[in-house]
Formats: sequence, C-alpha cells, structure tokens
Amino acid sequence: MRISIVIPVLNDAEYLKVLLADLAHQTLPADEIIVVDNGCTDGSADVARSGGAIVIAERIIGIPAAAATGYDRATGEIIVRCDADSRPPTDWLEKIDKKFKEDPTTGALTGPGFFYDLPLGTRWLGSALYAVGYFFMLGSALATIPLWGSNMAFRSALWNGVREQVSRTGTKIHDDLDLSCAAQPNFVLKFVPTLRMGAAGRVFQRTRGFRDSSRLALNTLARHGGINGIFKRWQSVLGSK
Repeated sequence: MRISIVIPVLNDAEYLKVLLADLAHQTLPADEIIVVDNGCTDGSADVARSGGAIVIAERIIGIPAAAATGYDRATGEIIVRCDADSRPPTDWLEKIDKKFKEDPTTGALTGPGFFYDLPLGTRWLGSALYAVGYFFMLGSALATIPLWGSNMAFRSALWNGVREQVSRTGTKIHDDLDLSCAAQPNFVLKFVPTLRMGAAGRVFQRTRGFRDSSRLALNTLARHGGINGIFKRWQSVLGSK
C-alpha cells in the first residue's frame, strides 16, 4: 500500500529538520511526504524541500485547514499524520503498514506518546497522565478511540468518507478529535500500544496549556452534539452489540 505522510507546519524549521531525518531512516520509507506550509515566515519550506518533501501552502491559518489540505493532496492508500516535533522510531511506518494489512476492517489507528523534552524526572509521569486524559477520558466521550494528531494513520477511504464533515477553518478545535468524531459512526478506530511516538511536551510548557487544550476539546465535542452527541454515540455502539 502507498503511504503518504502529512505534516502541518507553522514556523517549525528546526523541529522539521530532525523529523525529516528520522523519516529518511524508516525501515519502510513513505511514498510521499507532504509538508503543508501554514503561513511560515522562517525557513520551514526550504527545509522541507531539502528533505525531499512536497510543499503545499494553506493560507487559512489553523491546523484544521492545513491538515485537511494535506489529506486532500495525499495520493496514498494510507494517510499518516504527525507533527513537526514528532520523533518516530525507525519501524514506525513498518508497524502502521503491518497493522492495516493484518486487519482490513481497521479504518484508522493511533498510539501513545512519550514527551522527550520534559525534565527527566517528569517525562514518564507526564506521558502517562496525558495518555490517560486523552485516550481514556476523551475516548469515553467518543465511544471509540480518539486519534492523536502527533501519531495517527487512516485509510484514504476514511478521509473520503468524512472530508465534508470536518472543520476546515479556525483554531478553536482539535482537528484530530474532530476527525475522530466524524469517523466514529462508520469506521473502526484502534489504539496500538506498541505504536509509540516521541513528542514535544509543549502543552506542559505553555502557560494555561492544559486549560486551553481542554477548552478546544470541549469546543470540538460541542461541534458534534455536546452531551447529546455523547449519548447518541454510546447508544449507537451499544445498540449494535
């Protein structure tokens, strides 16, 4: 299966340089790497081209718009998404390819992260707490596994099925959670514990980072019905069993 990687970027040249080097050393290389320039004023686009990536521009500021533009451009049967600060192990794409081949019913998959730039004594704890909050608590609201934008992959058929339902504007929602909500009724989303990813702990380092992230999550859930949406998703899941 052809694999396309989509990376939304806004002034992340130094992070991107390291990521592209990591992707160049994958045991299973990607067929194409698409970097979406979301208004960069640094050298991100030049770094991307030097690293062999396709660079496309999205003028609407915000990850929802940038990510969707990248997915639209992707030609692979499998679309893989990560961030510029993601640090994939060398077998990351090989594991993704294997999981999709093993189970044709899987529409999308995601895995946990490890915050490599937190102080040594808090890295494991911070990573564990984030995973519980994101995958368990948001998973309870979705009645499925929420996809995590720093480490996720999905079939192009899934994107074609939901591309008109996701938001393509603004910065007030989580695009990965928005995609998860749109995909939940018709596609199987899976969590793969061994599909690990290094990520920068920016949410821990920003003032009010957790508060802002939680607000975006609530905005995203509100877009998909709020409390009524949660009940409807669980009714659908339980009613199908």
